[in-house]
Amino acid sequence: MACAFGVPAQAPAHAGARPDPATHDYRLQPRQIAPGTWVIEGAVADFAPANGCNIINTAFIDTGDGVVVINTGPSRLYGEQQRRAIAAVTAQPVRRVLNLNLHPDYFFGNQAWGDVPVQALAGSISGMRAEGGGYADNLYRLCGDWMKGTEPTAAREALQPGTFTLGSHTLQLHRLQGHTQDDLVLLDTSTGVLFAGGLVFAERVPTTPHADPERWLRSLDTLDQWRGQGRFKLLVPSHGPVARGLEGIAQTRDWLQWLTGFLNDSAQQGVDLSELLRTPVPPRFARWAAQPAELQRSLVQWYPAYERRALAHPPAAAR
Repeated sequence: MACAFGVPAQAPAHAGARPDPATHDYRLQPRQIAPGTWVIEGAVADFAPANGCNIINTAFIDTGDGVVVINTGPSRLYGEQQRRAIAAVTAQPVRRVLNLNLHPDYFFGNQAWGDVPVQALAGSISGMRAEGGGYADNLYRLCGDWMKGTEPTAAREALQPGTFTLGSHTLQLHRLQGHTQDDLVLLDTSTGVLFAGGLVFAERVPTTPHADPERWLRSLDTLDQWRGQGRFKLLVPSHGPVARGLEGIAQTRDWLQWLTGFLNDSAQQGVDLSELLRTPVPPRFARWAAQPAELQRSLVQWYPAYERRALAHPPAAAR
């Protein structure tokens, strides 16, 4: 049985071929998911040399009057290979490139698109400029030669939320928040495909370096509302299998609610961070990609704030 637009109901977690470390070939394989719409799926994993740090889903829309590219990958090399992969599918010129947020795998391929308008929300551009050097240091350390020649290149044009039509596609740009301060979400009303960026993770532990869990949960409510209104039929997460994208809304909400509740309860009980780091996750999360690394990062980042809050407002029985 197939789901909307012919996406296999049991599509593999990583639909493309594995990268070749010997030749630094990402082996990018665009896969059509809707009319004029292709995704290039990354590994459902954490950054690693074996996957070339390619853990992101990028995409492009051939509107009939030019192409819109969504995210440019983790390196200059990825961006160059992405550009060739798109050219092998369509002869239409690329009109604009969109970076959905400030994280490095969304924009480190921008170097390959120097002759095309590269756009993002203003807050994302500020973050790219401020943190790009640190991102580069980390990715060079993690992924070595895959990163050769990569320089963090922020999007050049700030965009505003709104609607535009290109060719046969009408595209809505929405600004939500929670995964970062500025989460750009793209809805193609012509095909019912939603590009949710980092707001939705499917079968992978969410990353949280810039997260605000309360705003994130509200944004997930918004996405659920849109889905209930029939505004989209297929959701492309930036991380995780596209075939599980719709399920990713509930998965991401479940993770955030569990994590924040776990941190709050632990802080109220005076549990030490070292003990939290040894605590197993509930079985429903245990097999998700990037586990336990992303959990541990979130615990280290978030727990001190929960401890301070617990000290400032102890339970009545402790007073």
